[in-house]
Amino acid sequence: MVSWARHRIAHVYRFAPIARAAAVGCALSLLALTGCDGGVRGTPGGSGLRDPYFPRAGNGGYDVSHYDLTLAYDPDRRHLTGTAVITARATKDLSAFNLDLQGLEVRGVTVEGKTARFSRAGQELTVRPHDDLVKGETFRTTVRYAGQPQTVVDPDGSKEGWLPTADGALALGQPVGSMAWFPGNNHPSDKAAYDLSVTVPQGLRAVSNGELRSETTRGGRTTFHWHTAEPMASYLATVAIGRFEITRSTTKSGLPVYVAVDPTQAEASRAVLAKIPEVMEWAEDTFGPYPFSSTGAIVDRLKDTVYALETQSRPVYPGAPNLDTLVHEIAHQWYGNSVSPRSWRDVWLNEAFATYAEWLWAEDNGGAGAQQTFDELYRGDHYPDGAHNKAVWDFPPGRPSSAAHIFDPSVYDRGAMVLHKIRQTVGDDTFHDIAQGWAAAHRHGNASTADFTAYVEKKAPDKDFSKIWEDWLYGNGKPAHP
Repeated sequence: MVSWARHRIAHVYRFAPIARAAAVGCALSLLALTGCDGGVRGTPGGSGLRDPYFPRAGNGGYDVSHYDLTLAYDPDRRHLTGTAVITARATKDLSAFNLDLQGLEVRGVTVEGKTARFSRAGQELTVRPHDDLVKGETFRTTVRYAGQPQTVVDPDGSKEGWLPTADGALALGQPVGSMAWFPGNNHPSDKAAYDLSVTVPQGLRAVSNGELRSETTRGGRTTFHWHTAEPMASYLATVAIGRFEITRSTTKSGLPVYVAVDPTQAEASRAVLAKIPEVMEWAEDTFGPYPFSSTGAIVDRLKDTVYALETQSRPVYPGAPNLDTLVHEIAHQWYGNSVSPRSWRDVWLNEAFATYAEWLWAEDNGGAGAQQTFDELYRGDHYPDGAHNKAVWDFPPGRPSSAAHIFDPSVYDRGAMVLHKIRQTVGDDTFHDIAQGWAAAHRHGNASTADFTAYVEKKAPDKDFSKIWEDWLYGNGKPAHP
């Protein structure tokens, strides 16, 4: 992500109806869903993964492998109708499980084709299947829902979720906004494949992640079907609805490039977006093989949202991007999207690598060297805004002070400084091996800060990284010496 609102200078409830119990005399408590027949072995899944910054995000007891989302949106009424088919595997015996869904009315839930009881409490949709689920069992949950999706205000004041635009809507999910438009296991540690079908009024387009499989028009409405085969964290899913100019091309290696631009932003965006193939070629040389089957961009027009986001395979820009922002979001495809954080405490790994990619691009293309950028940050004269320079040292990147600050300058800039200190310690060749090896070792998976520090130490066993970890990654305040 690149954001002004999140201090990253980018150079420019109600309870739903409860289904009738299938067994006579089996009462459902809105506070706890427990089995009532004598053979029950399962227990309810957890209603949160106790993430350090978003403890209610995600759910325990299952692992999702696929989301099949069928949506219809009426921009005039701002009304969304959806059916989510969620394929998952039980990781324990389950009598009930939770999904994250904020707002919207749930009209019905089935598990394995049988009507399931459910209750609502805040962002938690608790589902009690007709039959208990056994550990290791793959099961399919279908949720039918509708209503006006909500805009979510993050702890730092920025907006995500479902964002109305002048001609449609844009869905953004970092860190927890995807629950505003589809139910799921809303935490980066549970990644899945996606199929997304969106029906909109004829003349509008719906653009999402992955590849466009079909586009059909009937009765004045057009349905777009998008497919993402590679695992994707829920916060990286997107759909943009509106009028767009579409450009299709390929990189030199034959990778499809799909770009959608709001017509009002087309002229200002053209030159930078034309560099996507060049930046992709450089990124593959720098970070290793591209982890997805297509690339591109979505450029939309947003009133109150000013941050770019690395939505998987197709980053979103809130207006014409500059080249640094393009490089940043493309680098995220390796770091953040393919290698995703195990918890939100590990988000510095996303942002540090993407920010350092900006430094490396400049270094390789006639701009400032990475050492020069590092020195400017340390001196406090890199940004015109003195408060931004000062904020680099507010807290250590490996331990943000709260959920409101996980996208602050320390996470980005001081995080990149950590990577530069590693490069200084091991040399360019070994650092190159670390950058590519890290992306390869955790391709399409999740990793923590502890995983990263252990990986670096293993790649350079003769080097001492203790001061880097103690002073730059976890230390409070500005280290004494750069």
